[in-house]
Amino acid sequence: GPNGAGKSTLINALIGEDRMLTGPEAGITRDSISVDWKVGKRRIKLWDTAGLRRRARVTEKLEKLSVADTLRAVRFSEVAVVLLDATQTFERQDLHIADLVEQEGRGLVIAVNKWDKVDEPQEVLRMLKEELERLLPQIRGVPIVTFSALTGRGTEKLMPAIERVHHLWNARVPTARLNRWLEEATSRHQPPAAKGRPVNLKYMSQVKSRPPTFAVFSSRADEVPTSYRRYLVNGLRETFELPGVPIRLFMRKGKNPYAGRKKRS
Repeated sequence: GPNGAGKSTLINALIGEDRMLTGPEAGITRDSISVDWKVGKRRIKLWDTAGLRRRARVTEKLEKLSVADTLRAVRFSEVAVVLLDATQTFERQDLHIADLVEQEGRGLVIAVNKWDKVDEPQEVLRMLKEELERLLPQIRGVPIVTFSALTGRGTEKLMPAIERVHHLWNARVPTARLNRWLEEATSRHQPPAAKGRPVNLKYMSQVKSRPPTFAVFSSRADEVPTSYRRYLVNGLRETFELPGVPIRLFMRKGKNPYAGRKKRS
């Protein structure tokens, strides 16, 4: 998140120790620092990262290295928490950070710190949700957690949100359910014809998780427009309840790879 959002204060609040250096001035953290943390029986590695600013404002060589270190931490994470400051105006740059997390295929949680200083919390939350919906439609339903890291109030809501996103990031959908859904989705809204010829989507499967990644097979895969792929992704997210995680969808040319195979007894 941006400088001064309270990332180091949050980690101290979560682990119950003053492990991270904090202070009233922004930008104290210059390197990504890891902390081992145990929640119940689960061992977690937390990374406290340097604040990110608009690229045009990043001038010092040390700060450029800090930003590169932060981006590297995102790439090696499983779930990234983008921390915003509730007392500051939400900027497009803040949501660009969330977009980067999505591009890297990581689970995402939006956390808003200093919530105790907000006069109209419901209005601020509504505005943030609208901005997320408008600027990041590709990760609809991303969880938003509000709290005060300094007092600790509300921070207990963060870990359950992270665990749920991590679970969804690892999710797998049975092939039979996927193909029933594909049949229903194409019945409701067929792919646009290409050069006057219909585009038939014959089969789909999940090829991997972390994040959930799907392949749809069609003899004319390269002629399925981006808008229709977006329709399928939105349908997958809604039907199989996958908020807050990236969904990858690839169109592959070919027939049903399982057609003609004998079913196992």
